[in-house]
Amino acid sequence: MFIEAPELSSHSYVRHAFFTRQGGVSDGLYASLNGGIGSRDETALVAENRARMCAQLALPPSALVSLYQVHSNRVVTVEAPFPLEERPQADAMVTRVPGLALGIATADCGPILFADPENCVVGAAHAGWKGALTGVIANTVAAMEDLGAVRSYIVAVLGPTISQAAYEVSADFVERFRAEAPGSERFFAEGKRGGHAQFDLPGFIVSRLEEAGIGEAVALGLCTYADEERFFSYRRTTHRAEADYGRLISAIALTP
Repeated sequence: MFIEAPELSSHSYVRHAFFTRQGGVSDGLYASLNGGIGSRDETALVAENRARMCAQLALPPSALVSLYQVHSNRVVTVEAPFPLEERPQADAMVTRVPGLALGIATADCGPILFADPENCVVGAAHAGWKGALTGVIANTVAAMEDLGAVRSYIVAVLGPTISQAAYEVSADFVERFRAEAPGSERFFAEGKRGGHAQFDLPGFIVSRLEEAGIGEAVALGLCTYADEERFFSYRRTTHRAEADYGRLISAIALTP
């Protein structure tokens, strides 16, 4: 049902989980632990799935906080739960309030969970290619610092993300990275089709984490596209011309 990272689970007052698609009540395209509020799954089923996630974190259902994710570099500071219909448009959250589960939804993009266990500050970011390129990672670290975190104490773990072997991109995509992120050529390999390349999104995200100067940056090395049994994948759904897809939730909280 979920995956933990030793780098985070070793701290007793930090709870976290990279939830898989297993262990829920949804069916069909959404089978079974779909946490996606923005999906076309039945609202009651998504609510039950999210309640199960909270139970795993030993928190009430109201504790799971989600954003209206828009592939931006915007970060919000969370001080209390907010209604789902009032979700801010942003792609990362930080808090120092115990008992709040910061939940990021993904289905190929990179879910990053952050913690400064010494100063009790946590964060969560949705890092697709656009957010990673335009600064969502650096902005999350800066927002954690504003809450009292120390950059060199921050540990960040990248959860299940589409791998380079499954992520084909166009020549225009490559050129944008060359223009906006000098040195990023090392994250592109020859494509399977002419005029295309394979993009190493996890590698790029980890490099951005390292550039931010945090204490430790780790990737789980799990591919959402290749592992259909455990993970939802937007790109896999697109290749199959399916109508919709489920969303994985990755969450982190401070112990109440």
